[in-house]
Amino acid sequence: MDEARARNAGTEFLPAMFENMSVNLSAAERRVSTLGARRTVKKSWQAAWLIRAIECIDLTTLAGDDTPGKVERLCAKARNPLRTDLLEALGLADYDLKTGAVCVYPMMVATAVRALEGSGIPVASVATGFPAGLTPMRDRLAEINYAVGEGAEEIDIVISRRHVLTGNWEALYDEVRRMREACGKAHMKAILATGELKTLSNVYKASMVSMMAGADFVKTSTGMEGVNATLPVSLTMVRSVRDYLEFTGQVCGFKPAGGIRSAKEAIAWLILMKEELGNDWLKPDLFRFGASSLLGDIERQLEHNVTGRYSASDRHGMA
Repeated sequence: MDEARARNAGTEFLPAMFENMSVNLSAAERRVSTLGARRTVKKSWQAAWLIRAIECIDLTTLAGDDTPGKVERLCAKARNPLRTDLLEALGLADYDLKTGAVCVYPMMVATAVRALEGSGIPVASVATGFPAGLTPMRDRLAEINYAVGEGAEEIDIVISRRHVLTGNWEALYDEVRRMREACGKAHMKAILATGELKTLSNVYKASMVSMMAGADFVKTSTGMEGVNATLPVSLTMVRSVRDYLEFTGQVCGFKPAGGIRSAKEAIAWLILMKEELGNDWLKPDLFRFGASSLLGDIERQLEHNVTGRYSASDRHGMA
């Protein structure tokens, strides 16, 4: 994260900032449908956008069969996300290209910290009963403390969806505030699990409450829901970030996660950020992709940019 940028300190609980907001699904769908059709990037411009996308990836493994060896290999990929010959062909031989972070379970944080030592790549850890968040608060806070103690610089927490679905916004504010306090100096990303929140209006309100409670990022999904990151949901959250900035003067980052697998999709999200929030949100301190397979397709597209040929996907393994 950019330490020169002031963190979101949050605000007191202010229902007037969100309670009357209603989001029109059809209008949101119409807006995002223009992204790919109206604005395209080709050749060297496309390569530049894809390099920026790599820098904004939280390279992630959140599987039951994670092992220290698997995490170490993922960290090696985070350090060197693109083959040397491709970097040289793109004129980036001396460029320190790396991903935005590596995201793992708390038990794998220490392994990732050791593997990334000296790289400047932060380790992010999911916590708070990921992915459902249905564990007692004392255990959720203890998990944050454990991950931070192991060296995590970023914590991806999950909110209690029941507070959103029942409209108990003050309870949501209170729990996110407690988790933010437990994170201490570690930056906190609040996962909304938008596929389970039913309406875009709920998504907007949950985003706003999480930011009021001090979230450094709002994040779409755990990646485990039936529906994860979508452009209409992302538009809604991005506009909540913009409104929060207008109301409070404080910035918050945004992280779409789950289901973003292709380079073409990555560019669509980058265009959304540029058009809605501006160039500051095209950098990893304010924008991240949560992804495990996206990097492989980006590398494949960049190889096509250099050679004019597509290689097999299995030539671009992650770990």
